[in-house]
This record gives sequence, structure tokens and C-alpha cells, in this order.
Amino acid sequence: MGKGDKKSRKGKISMGSYGNSRRRRPLAAAKAQPKAAAKKAAKKAK
Repeated sequence: MGKGDKKSRKGKISMGSYGNSRRRRPLAAAKAQPKAAAKKAAKKAK
């Protein structure tokens, strides 16, 4: 399990690919950002 292994994280980093071992960005962070921006806009409008 090293740089030549397509299924490991190190292998995906060396090949430049994504998958279950290497996500593009965390799901929680991707969902939280738009909601936080919407809350700030709502507070400023009041």
C-alpha cells in the first residue's frame, strides 16, 4: 500500500485522482458554508 496503489490515499494523491479514500472536500464543510452565509445576510437585513 504505497504510491502505486490506486485504492490507497497515498496512491490517489500521487495519481491526482479522487474517490472514497480521498474525498474532494468534506461533506460537512461543503454544506455548512452556504447556510452560514445566509444567516449573516439575514442578520444584516434586520
